[in-house]
Amino acid sequence: MSVFSRLSHLVKDPPPEYAFEVSEGGIAWALCSTHPQMGFQPLEPGVISVSPLRDNVLQPDALSARARLIAPGNGNRKPRRAALILPDYSARVSVLDFDSFPSDRAEQLSLVRFRIKKTVPFDIESAAISFQSQTLSNGTKRVEVVAAVVALEVVARFEAGFRSAGFQPGMVTVSSLAALALAPADGVTVVARSNGKALTVCVLNRGHLKLLRCVELDAVNLDEVMGVLYPTFAYVEDELKTKPEAMLTCGFGPMITELTDRAQLDFGLTPAPLRSRFGTPSQDNAGLLGYLEMVED
Repeated sequence: MSVFSRLSHLVKDPPPEYAFEVSEGGIAWALCSTHPQMGFQPLEPGVISVSPLRDNVLQPDALSARARLIAPGNGNRKPRRAALILPDYSARVSVLDFDSFPSDRAEQLSLVRFRIKKTVPFDIESAAISFQSQTLSNGTKRVEVVAAVVALEVVARFEAGFRSAGFQPGMVTVSSLAALALAPADGVTVVARSNGKALTVCVLNRGHLKLLRCVELDAVNLDEVMGVLYPTFAYVEDELKTKPEAMLTCGFGPMITELTDRAQLDFGLTPAPLRSRFGTPSQDNAGLLGYLEMVED
């Protein structure tokens, strides 16, 4: 069972009323039900500026105002429960390898914090950390742990925008971690997602996350994207001793034609679009659709 399958059990107990994915472009939202209602509220430029190093919400009143348009007050003072999906570039996600991993949750957190503190560009002691182990099926005791780390200030400011609009954020996750629920659980797959100037590249091996990189590109063009994909494919061959069997893409817009041609030429693969039964994932809602896939499965 992959980390995403285990996560699906958590979000079912019970699912919140609403789910939101926030990006610089706007708020993708869903009213979670048997047949989810979905929509998108655009944000003006400058309301959100994604970074792992500083506050991302530059205009909190504008964020709250848009959130209120999604679900106007119903006269009930009780906040609506909500899941909140943050932009990839606001966080750091790492896959940590351990020869053994303690069973005590406090000991696990201490060990993860120690291992990850030198890899994040902010104070680990003032960060929110979420992690999930992936037990390897090769007969060893080695354990891989997927750890997501976000500065507390970043999380708090995103949450505050929705609290003031009458929502109670509970589960908080990162967009690409949720979106990977849309990826196949067999074979070795590379997933590439574009969102503004941020490019996220993931490697999955039979549903287990092996690598997640999110970088801010100097310019959004084919050469910059390939500059990230080349070392990713090299990593697969060096570390997994194989070649990727599939490549999935999301959010590249008109660039997808050039990217497809280059991937066919350089990698021998024809990229396929990330797909969801709830609609076509875009750069603004792939995490939301992945979340719904887990909740509604």
